[in-house]
Amino acid sequence: MQHEYVGTAQIILGVIARFWPVWVALAIVLFASITWKKKLGLYGQLFDTGVGIAGVVICLFWLFTAIFSATISPFDPLAQDVMMKDALPGAITGDGGVYLFGGDKLARDIFSRMVYGSRIVLIIAPAATAFALMVGITLGLPAGYYGGRIDSFLSFLANLVLAFPVILLFYLLVTPGIMDTPIPYSMAGVFFLFPIIFFSVLFYTRYKNRPERFYPQIAITLILGLWIYAGLVFDADPLGIISIRPNELNIFVAVVFASSPGVFRIVRGLVMDIKTRDYVAAAQTRGESPWYIMLWEILPNARGPLIVDACLRIGYTTILLGTLGYFGLGLAPESPDWGTAIKDSSRLLRAYIHPALPPVIALMSFVLGLNLLADALREQSLKD
Repeated sequence: MQHEYVGTAQIILGVIARFWPVWVALAIVLFASITWKKKLGLYGQLFDTGVGIAGVVICLFWLFTAIFSATISPFDPLAQDVMMKDALPGAITGDGGVYLFGGDKLARDIFSRMVYGSRIVLIIAPAATAFALMVGITLGLPAGYYGGRIDSFLSFLANLVLAFPVILLFYLLVTPGIMDTPIPYSMAGVFFLFPIIFFSVLFYTRYKNRPERFYPQIAITLILGLWIYAGLVFDADPLGIISIRPNELNIFVAVVFASSPGVFRIVRGLVMDIKTRDYVAAAQTRGESPWYIMLWEILPNARGPLIVDACLRIGYTTILLGTLGYFGLGLAPESPDWGTAIKDSSRLLRAYIHPALPPVIALMSFVLGLNLLADALREQSLKD
C-alpha cells in the first residue's frame, strides 16, 4: 500500500502544534511560580537552580500531557485504520489526517498512543507510590520510635519481602491467573485501609481536645476514605466515579507491596535518628502522646528525605510499568501504556526505529525529569 506523506518539517511543526494546551499551561504555571517563588516554600526554591527548573518543566510537561491527552491526540489510541498498518511517520490517512509518528502493526496511531500512555503512567505510578508511602510511614514510625519487639517484628516482615527477588515477585503478583484468586483483593483491602488509619490518627492526636475542628475533619476523612475504598476494592462506588480495572488493581497492589518495605526502612532509620533530638524530649516532657510526637514532631522533620525518595520511587515505578508492559504482564494487551507500545513496535526495529522511539523517549524523559527533581530537592534539603 502506497501512502502520501508530509515532510519532516511538517511533522515537527504538527507535533508542536498538537501540544498547544501543554505550552499554554506550562507558560501560566511557570510564570506564576517564578513570580511568587519566595512564597511557595520548597517548590519555589526549585527555581533557584537549573536542575530544579529542568525537573519541574519536564514533569509538568507530562502532567499536562496526561490532563489534556484527549485534546492533544488526533486519533483514538485504540482505533484502527487498516490502510495505515506499519505506516511511516507523516503518513496521510484517507480522510486527510496525519499519523505523525506513523502506525503500528495493528494500524493504530503511534503518536496518540504515546500521548494517552502518559495518562496511564501519571495515574498509576504516583498513586501507587502515595499508598506505599502511607503504608511505610504508618509502620515505620512505631518501629523506629518504640524499638524492641515491635521493631523486630516489623523489620523481619520488611526484610522478608526485600529478600525476595524483585522481578520474580512482580511476575508472581501480576500473572493474569492470580486475578481468579482472592489474593489481590485481600491485599488491596489491607493496603487501602492505611490512608484512612493514618489521617484518622493524625487528626485525632492533634485535635482530640478541639471537637469543633476534630469532628468535621474526621467525618471528611471517613466519608472520602470509605467512598474511595469501596470503589477501589469492591467496585461498589454508588456514584460510579471511583473504579479500577482488575489488571490495574493487580499492578497497583504489586507496586505497593514491593515498595512499602523500602519506605518502611527509610522512615524507621529517620525516626531512630530524630527521636533523640531536644524538641522530641521537650514534647515528651510536656506529656504529649507517642503518636502525637511521631506524627507532629518527628514526621515533619523527616519530610525532606521522604519527598526525594517519593520522586525517585515514582520513576522506578514508571520503569517497572514499562517493563511489565513490554513482557505483556499486568495491563490489557490493547493498552496504550509505553511498555506495551515499545513491545508492539520492537519487531520493526530492524527496518526502521521510529515506532519504538516515541514511547522510549517519553518514558526516558519522564524518569529523567523525576531524577532531576529529586536531585534539586536533595540539594535544598541539605541547605535546610
